[in-house]
Amino acid sequence: MRISIGSDHAGFELRKKLIDKIVSLGHEAIDRGPYASASVDYPDFAALVAEDVINDNAERGVLVCGTGIGMSMAANKVRGIRAALVYDMDTAKLSRQHNNANIICLGARTPSASIAPELLETWLATEFEEGRHRRRVHKIDSLAASMEGWEGAPNVHVIKHPLIQHKLCLLRQKETETRHFRDLVSEIAKLMAYEVTRDVPLSEVDIETPICSTKGKVMAGKHFGIVAILRAGLAMAESMLEIMPGARMGHIGLYRDPQTLKPVQYYAKLPKDTAERSVILVDPMLATGGTIVKAIDVLKEAGAKGIKVVSIVSAPVGIKKVLEAHPDVEIFVAAVDEKLNDHGYIVPGLGDAGDRLYGTK
Repeated sequence: MRISIGSDHAGFELRKKLIDKIVSLGHEAIDRGPYASASVDYPDFAALVAEDVINDNAERGVLVCGTGIGMSMAANKVRGIRAALVYDMDTAKLSRQHNNANIICLGARTPSASIAPELLETWLATEFEEGRHRRRVHKIDSLAASMEGWEGAPNVHVIKHPLIQHKLCLLRQKETETRHFRDLVSEIAKLMAYEVTRDVPLSEVDIETPICSTKGKVMAGKHFGIVAILRAGLAMAESMLEIMPGARMGHIGLYRDPQTLKPVQYYAKLPKDTAERSVILVDPMLATGGTIVKAIDVLKEAGAKGIKVVSIVSAPVGIKKVLEAHPDVEIFVAAVDEKLNDHGYIVPGLGDAGDRLYGTK
């Protein structure tokens, strides 16, 4: 695990001890300073560590100042950061188990400083418990988004992988023929699936290789439910099903009224055990957001939890609408375009995904 660590002058000496602890545990320490004991401003170093974490340069962060309070306040101003002030073993464990804290803040001038290395070890070893806590953490993360708009909301993921962006460029072009368009949607959906399933919990199992007995890891619990919004979502759902054959498929039939731009439901068939599965909801386009919001309503009525929306192209107004209606839902897109035109199409977009997929226009 890559751990970014920083401090101010008050935490200078303790930071060095914590770096030694990180390395002794087999992790990599990214030391963000300061590199001398002269007086410095703690928000500067809180920002460096927070940026490492939100940019995936580090999986977790460690911040140290006199009390840990200033560092936690500064780090929590950065979107996507959940910095926890830890002072005993209970807070070390619970900040991970219940709050999924991605930065630990420690005080070098507090009684807990003497056990700071042990607190850090416990915090690093403790996993997030998921379940009801996932819903609550999403609500924490969505507070800023609901007040300031969607940009930077931690549950909105814009996937900028070069392969996806290359294929998206081809997908947008009006010269792309139906068969090639369908292939590109399928390829992009599979690539996005890797990001969507990044946090799936694993369980350890005993296996036999041709050489010896060993242990392997498999997806824990029931596999995903993949739900397509008809008809354009079918191509994405079927592609994801190829790499997750243990998943169960569902369909929701919705169309957007061309006059009101509001969704109209005409069909819904979901797995019987939808309430026991995390659900991936797919539609190539997230435009006004109305269709996605309605589909999520249908899923939640069936008891679905841990819903992840996956769209290729989106518009800001649509993302914001989904966040306002369902702040607990994660959104994965390959692009956030400029706006909607007067007909509700995404600009620059890629046209009508359904028509281009099936050659109906």
